Amino acid sequence: MSSQPAILGGAPVVSLSCSPWPVVGEQEVRWMEEVVRSGAWSWVGEHERAFCAEFAQFIGARYAMGVANGTVTIQTALQAVGVRPGDEVIVPGLTWVATMQAAVDVGANVVLVEIDPETWGIDPAAAEAAITDRTRAIIPVHLYGCMADMDGVMDVAERHNLRVVEDVAHQHGSRWRARGAGSIGDAGSFSFQQSKVLPSGEGGAITCNDEEIYDTAFALKHVGWYPPSEEQPMRPAGLWGHNYRITEMQCVLLRGGLTRIAEQTRIREQNAARLTEGLTRIGGPLRVARRDERVTRQAYYAVTMHFDPEQGEGLTRAQYIAALGAEGVTVGLPYDPVYRHPLLGIDHPTSPLRGRDRAHMQDYANLRLPNVERICGETGVVMMHRLLLAEPAFIDQLIAGVARVNENLSAIRDHFAAQEATGA
Repeated sequence: MSSQPAILGGAPVVSLSCSPWPVVGEQEVRWMEEVVRSGAWSWVGEHERAFCAEFAQFIGARYAMGVANGTVTIQTALQAVGVRPGDEVIVPGLTWVATMQAAVDVGANVVLVEIDPETWGIDPAAAEAAITDRTRAIIPVHLYGCMADMDGVMDVAERHNLRVVEDVAHQHGSRWRARGAGSIGDAGSFSFQQSKVLPSGEGGAITCNDEEIYDTAFALKHVGWYPPSEEQPMRPAGLWGHNYRITEMQCVLLRGGLTRIAEQTRIREQNAARLTEGLTRIGGPLRVARRDERVTRQAYYAVTMHFDPEQGEGLTRAQYIAALGAEGVTVGLPYDPVYRHPLLGIDHPTSPLRGRDRAHMQDYANLRLPNVERICGETGVVMMHRLLLAEPAFIDQLIAGVARVNENLSAIRDHFAAQEATGA
């Protein structure tokens, strides 16, 4: 194969392909037909009950409940652990905007804080520094391909009597010191949106180990009904409930996905290790984030990666990613900082923040979080999980594609410079 990089006219290195996502099995196709024909599509049906039991066992939590999506899971979990209007909730400055929006929607004021520069998880020291007498909860986000420092988060929470709601939208099956993500804090919030490693199009789940939290969360999402027990049927809880129910069709897809997720996680871990070793071996500006030794199983929504501009020989991150893409190495960018995200319309008439006392809110317009901004603007790179389900030969081609770009950094830089000079 020619050493000419594809962006300069050479043939792309990557000729193999990865599997499409999501994956569907024949079992859920049969179940789906049965459910559709039955007319029993909702209201804690057979498949919902089965999925909740299976998912709780998979996570290692005492309880699990299906919910409509991974945003209202955070809302419901926060309310169930005691967050009330006017309370403060600490959230990392790098996460999907729904993490912040969910807390705002239940009346809380969100305080965004700095992240760990390696894993992009919430910095426990920054969280502790942000605590006031109004702080009620912390939301550690297990983002992309790394877990947040749960030892540090739980230590801060226990010393300050705070609740912890884990945002586990990216980490179905990850384990910290052999404990499942979503079973460590007071509650866990999961998303089953189509891109996730356990998908049902849309959907979510809440996990917890406390019976009172479970009963309250169930009632909040199930129009105010407490869950049934062996002693008594469903009964009104007397709280302000919502219709955040999941459907039987979603649970059919989730039960099917659960039969495959353990093996898929094993393959992703194996291929992530292969990718990490390969990028370390070839060197250059791109590497995989270091894995915390306390993570005993890592589920990957995406591979967390770092681009070092000092090793890029003048290439920007965007130019480097474009050169990789020409070789068939598909990578992307992390989310924007929450406080600068174009989807967070704080001052739009639809925003619940417009009527609040700004004196008790963080000044998002002037907020600066250096780690967040450097990762989002200059150094952060992500590779989505479906690429990790391919054969090892595909991973080797990805490594070879990165190597070819790294071997031609100066020529690629000159190519972009020439384009800019001519306005191309």
